[in-house]
Amino acid sequence: MADDFRTTEVGERYAQALFDLSQETGALDAVRGDLAALKAAWLDSADLRRLAQSPVISADDQAKGLSAIADKAKFNATTKKFLGLLAQNGRARDLPGVIAGFQVLHAKLTGVVAAEVVSALPLSAAQTKSIQSALRASLGRDPELTARVDPSILGGLKVKVGSKLFDASLKTKLDQMKFALKRA
Repeated sequence: MADDFRTTEVGERYAQALFDLSQETGALDAVRGDLAALKAAWLDSADLRRLAQSPVISADDQAKGLSAIADKAKFNATTKKFLGLLAQNGRARDLPGVIAGFQVLHAKLTGVVAAEVVSALPLSAAQTKSIQSALRASLGRDPELTARVDPSILGGLKVKVGSKLFDASLKTKLDQMKFALKRA
């Protein structure tokens, strides 16, 4: 699911349009916040994913559903209109790509580096702060950190910065050991 949030060609085009519009209307920060909330909802709600991705649900119904979500979450008018347009054009399924594309554009504008940390258990505040300071030292600038829990990695961490993935998870190390033993 978190892998859904990759930039795509269609997502980049729609993200650029939304980014430009939100800059023109002075709603860049509001739209960014709305998309962050929408990303969290996407990850948490199977119903939202079904609404956007189902080929059985008509574009009008997708637009109504996304509009209702935007109303309930009190999204900015720019975000709400954009979600309606996305659904009307039959592109609701591309929402993760649009969010990822928007995040890339915002990071370029502000110079902020986005980093995602995946751990087997929730990180404490001290652990998060330690990871953030290590990334700051490594990258030379402040990272915008998002943390996610994935019990399947068994232990350790996966840190993704841009297109680079640093995988120090126990699962990966065990898989590498298993592969080495099979070759021997």
